[in-house]
Amino acid sequence: MDRLTEMEAFATVVDQGGFTDAAKKLGISKSAVSKHVSSLEARLGARLLNRTTRRVSPTEIGLAYYDRARRVLNDAGEADALVTSMQSAPSGLLRISVATDFGVNHLSPILGDFLQEFPDITVNMVLNNRYVELISEGFDMAVRIGELEDSTLRARKLTDTTKRMIASPSYFQQYGHPQRIDDLNEHKLLHYSNQANGAVWKLTAPSGEKRQVRTAGWLTVNDGQSLLNACVSGLGIAYLPSFLYADAMEQGLVQEAIPGLPVETQGIYAVYPPGRFTQPKVRAFIDFLVHQFADKGPDRW
Repeated sequence: MDRLTEMEAFATVVDQGGFTDAAKKLGISKSAVSKHVSSLEARLGARLLNRTTRRVSPTEIGLAYYDRARRVLNDAGEADALVTSMQSAPSGLLRISVATDFGVNHLSPILGDFLQEFPDITVNMVLNNRYVELISEGFDMAVRIGELEDSTLRARKLTDTTKRMIASPSYFQQYGHPQRIDDLNEHKLLHYSNQANGAVWKLTAPSGEKRQVRTAGWLTVNDGQSLLNACVSGLGIAYLPSFLYADAMEQGLVQEAIPGLPVETQGIYAVYPPGRFTQPKVRAFIDFLVHQFADKGPDRW
């Protein structure tokens, strides 16, 4: 007799508190449930249930066996669900949290292609500049840049981006190029107000020494594209990721402030809640992003 069938019959008797209710739960006869349990006890050589006219309860051995059996049955159920899930077409509402700058510049332009490929999926993309709590706030996944703070989430790397200090040629003509990190104290800096460390730039000197620049900015704004626009118009030096400034640098609208400095590289990740299997809609979107960004980064945008 099938072991899983015996386990399921026994565990259901314990769950339901008797053979009659277990039979109803399983959709088989009471005698069939009793036969499965008796066969299990005979195979194990141990009595698993105390049977009286009024109630059925597990023995000490039966209770220990029940704990393990229930885990096995749950794993088997999840395995079945995994196969079913992987074979089913992706569908349903997909809620995504994305940093505003990256979402506007690099996700919005490709969402149409994704929706055309998966017409049964609807997307709700929320643009913000904070780390949302995926599960409690009802998000299926997020795209995050830089060091991942929540180690409990599953993550898949999409690509890399670099960060550089940049300004326009007109700014450098008027104020000159800084030659070293200390020279930044004499320049007009443009700050990003949503950074956790505020108006502090963490830089690496050519020697490898880690430095921090704490200088009041001429302009502080909570939007990276606005900082880039300020750079292009000659207002000062900003510290921005390549996915924002790459086109402007290629067109000669901005230049690197101190070319000799080591460049910071940050990863760009798709993150999603932990679990034994991934929802088809989430897996489909992440696979789509991996394909889309295969030839992007760290400086190619």
